Amino acid sequence: MNVYFLGGGNMAAAIAGGLVKQGGYRIHIANRGAEKRERLEKELGVETSETLPELHSGDVLILAVKPQDMEAACKNIRTNGALVLSVAAGLSVDALSRYLGGTRRIVRVMPNTPGKIGLGVSGMYAVTEVSETDRKIADQMMKSVGLTVWLDDEEKMHGITGISGSGPAYVFYLLDALQNAAIGQGFNAEEARALSLATFKGAVSLAEQTGEEFGQLRQKVTSKGGTTHEAIETFNRHHVVEAIEEGVCACVRRSQEMEQQYQ
Repeated sequence: MNVYFLGGGNMAAAIAGGLVKQGGYRIHIANRGAEKRERLEKELGVETSETLPELHSGDVLILAVKPQDMEAACKNIRTNGALVLSVAAGLSVDALSRYLGGTRRIVRVMPNTPGKIGLGVSGMYAVTEVSETDRKIADQMMKSVGLTVWLDDEEKMHGITGISGSGPAYVFYLLDALQNAAIGQGFNAEEARALSLATFKGAVSLAEQTGEEFGQLRQKVTSKGGTTHEAIETFNRHHVVEAIEEGVCACVRRSQEMEQQYQ
């Protein structure tokens, strides 16, 4: 199967890399920058060009350019019936269809950066015009970079953006905070980084393996009047949980605003 990418940024490279490992695809990336094309050819072993070649109905086109650049990038594209996957945040199927001459054979995908190492999450949505076969093709492709979650309502794409799409940044934010706290306690930067990473990795693995609720796991570490209890009480006084919830809501609102902007 021929898979064409419009745009060769980090997410496109991550998905292309996953597809290369999965096998069974002939991958071609269209990107304006010659230096990036050369790097993609060298690192992934894929074909590249400055513009898209002619598409056919049996092909897959993955749109991986910035939302604000999408309309201009799609201006001269003729899909010729190809299946289209879009990884652009805030662009509805209706908007994408308008950019692409009316095709509705479109699957929206909201992946995240851990897809680069095969541990990503991709929220996916398709309109009723997309066949079950096309859904399976899109699902199999995105499984090359991690977990896939299909949504029954396009509006939920905003929620996926706020949780898993932007979520890695929240984790890195917390990792950075814990590392800085460790440095404040006298550990050097290397030690602080190792402690922070191992703590997050161990906690996530424990939650996965036990299957227990996160609140229950927290309670098992938090003895009343103990050291952990003091830390949690401090977080509560500073409304950390509420701040995280507000941050997610702000992310969702921005996604909704972007959709309205590009309608």
